Amino acid sequence: QFCPTKAEARRSAAKIALMNSVFNEHPSRRITDDFIEKSVSEALASFNGNREEADNPNTGIGAFRFMLESNKGKSMLEFQELMTVFQLLHWNGSLKAMRERQCSRQEVLAHYSHRALDDDIRNQMAMDWVNREQTNPGALSRELASTERELDEARLAGKELRFHKERKDILMLAAGQLGTIHSSNC
Repeated sequence: QFCPTKAEARRSAAKIALMNSVFNEHPSRRITDDFIEKSVSEALASFNGNREEADNPNTGIGAFRFMLESNKGKSMLEFQELMTVFQLLHWNGSLKAMRERQCSRQEVLAHYSHRALDDDIRNQMAMDWVNREQTNPGALSRELASTERELDEARLAGKELRFHKERKDILMLAAGQLGTIHSSNC
């Protein structure tokens, strides 16, 4: 729902987060073999894929299957956190850099599938943004402005905020390392 004020949007997002956490922790919301098969079949149907793609870890659907199988028994909430890690790696350009270093998709998935979103990952990404800012002055402030805008839009729309909030935190960490002062409305 659209919320006219930030306070209402925050309350709405908090209610959604609470409902999601209760729902996602329910035993029926665990990743099982049946869930994996259903999800992969839906992905194949959505992208007009064929069954061979699901068995090939070098395809997007194959990587999706691998991630689900690697997280069998975990809750959807745990899987969502893992997906946030991969969204951040993609946004930050880390996945592209790993591909350029000829890391296989399966190696990357295997490595990051067992890592939580922690201060170490945030610091690594912040250092990437410090380096970008030093080679391309203004990149950090442009990305931070874009991120804040997207965070506000997601908040007002009552959407999931974790990815946007993590992006902002990483960029603010980078700005702090550079000594950049940026006023924030969050």
